[in-house]
Amino acid sequence: EVVSGAQLIAQALRAQNIEYMFGIVGIPVTEIAIAAQAVGIKYVGMRNEQAACYAASAVGYLTGRPGVCLVVSGPGFLHALGGMANATINCWPLIVIGGSSDRNQETMGAFQEFPQVEAGRLYNKLSVRPSSLEVIPAVIEKAVRTSMYGRPGSCYVDIPGDFVNLQVNKSSVKYMECCLPPPISMAEHSAVSKAASVIALSKQPLLIIGKGAAYSRAENNIRKLVDLCGLPFLPTPMAKGVVPDNHPNCVAAARSMALQHADVIILLGARLNWILHFGLPPRYQQDVKVIQIDICAEELGNNVKPAATLLGDINAVTEQLLEEFNKRSWKYPSNSEWWQKLRGRIKNNEERSKGLALQKSLPMNYYTVFHHIRELIPKECILVSEGANTMDIGRTMLPNFYPRQRLDAGTFGTMGVGLGFAIAAAVVARDCTPGRRVVCIEGDSAFGFSGMEVETICRYNLPILIIVVNNNGIYTGLDENSWEQMLKFGDPATCVPPVSLLPNAHYEKIMSAFGGKGYFVKTPEELQNALKASVADKQTPSLINVMIDPQSERKKQEFPWLTRSNL
Repeated sequence: EVVSGAQLIAQALRAQNIEYMFGIVGIPVTEIAIAAQAVGIKYVGMRNEQAACYAASAVGYLTGRPGVCLVVSGPGFLHALGGMANATINCWPLIVIGGSSDRNQETMGAFQEFPQVEAGRLYNKLSVRPSSLEVIPAVIEKAVRTSMYGRPGSCYVDIPGDFVNLQVNKSSVKYMECCLPPPISMAEHSAVSKAASVIALSKQPLLIIGKGAAYSRAENNIRKLVDLCGLPFLPTPMAKGVVPDNHPNCVAAARSMALQHADVIILLGARLNWILHFGLPPRYQQDVKVIQIDICAEELGNNVKPAATLLGDINAVTEQLLEEFNKRSWKYPSNSEWWQKLRGRIKNNEERSKGLALQKSLPMNYYTVFHHIRELIPKECILVSEGANTMDIGRTMLPNFYPRQRLDAGTFGTMGVGLGFAIAAAVVARDCTPGRRVVCIEGDSAFGFSGMEVETICRYNLPILIIVVNNNGIYTGLDENSWEQMLKFGDPATCVPPVSLLPNAHYEKIMSAFGGKGYFVKTPEELQNALKASVADKQTPSLINVMIDPQSERKKQEFPWLTRSNL
């Protein structure tokens, strides 16, 4: 009995419990997608390889098992590089399967010929091409295993075009069973007790929860640790919801102050990169003691010499800390001067945001828009967010109560991820948590990167709610009158500011073009009505295009995108 290359690939993915594939078919990979559907893998056809790769990577983060991105050779492969890099830098498991030119035409200038395996090495943990059909299952097992083991990341498997329809005897194939779940490593006991001692001596402690903690499903243990020790905590953007944002110990609304004055910082699956200002002064105390908990040994000691390093799985190491503190019965006093300062700053900042949110002037500002969104979207929805001001202000204004329910531009600061992430979240939610909605909040510029994926959303009937916060530009824009005046000066390419986009662009019509519902709103009342209608309709995708003041920015700050102070 014979089997084709396409069937071998599909069967091998299924054997590794892969459930989702995203991609764009064409020569030479179409048969692989057909074979995948035949073995029960869900295939979602996208409109751009970049969005397909972002979607597959989000599946890896949401489920802990990689999604697959299927692309054609040459340009198809190259368009997926953005998703590979984004997955590896975010530490999410991903498998990319790329067709490549036939082996007998190598070096001849074949159709879409490109050195894909070599190119893939820069973006992936593993970049390989099986040497024969017989080893395809072994190579795919290794790719899936490598993507999940240790620090997760992207893996690329290159499939020569002539392999796809080539056939081989089943008896000669090296079939593989599903790889074991990633092994769980724990920190050494001495490091755990040293960390506990440093924490117990702290005067101004701060726990920082990173998306590594969300990925390792450590939410129950981390909540217990926060409650047992009474520690103030700060989530990084995608770790919002590991402990609910409305927990009394959350100090996100006093972020700058918490970072600047903490004497001991516990990093739970968070890296001291640009998002956390590298752990260096003036954002931190010169002599801050850092306790680093990470799955990756190479991360330990980056930028700051740690007071203690706990290498291991975040969930397992948190449990070790819990055991240690159960023995010590230490709790940080909730009436300390540090808590009083933090609570004072939180109250101040929340009042400033509230003041901005309740402004009645039109056009609306960001804070007013997010105030109404927060009031009307379901508490348990999955939030996808991208943009500059839209993402930054949205992060502070929109709470998360559950883990892994906020997806954004991430460590790599990638624009264009929104619709791919939303599609992945909706497909996974449909299978795992039916009825849970996906709300995708986009800046108008961010939406433009993959706006055509609205057709994909409508084709698969995914009831995603997209909200475009439209300020006619990148960071800031022009109103219609200023735009008209500008055009009198001549060619827009020479006189229009580089940050400008077309004023009052009707993005909602992209949704109605494909059968979803579109709303164009300018006032709080129109916004409330559109939100209520979209949330009530659980079957239909919708897009609310919210016009805001083109000059609206965040709280009193010049050039917010340059200061990055509240990222």
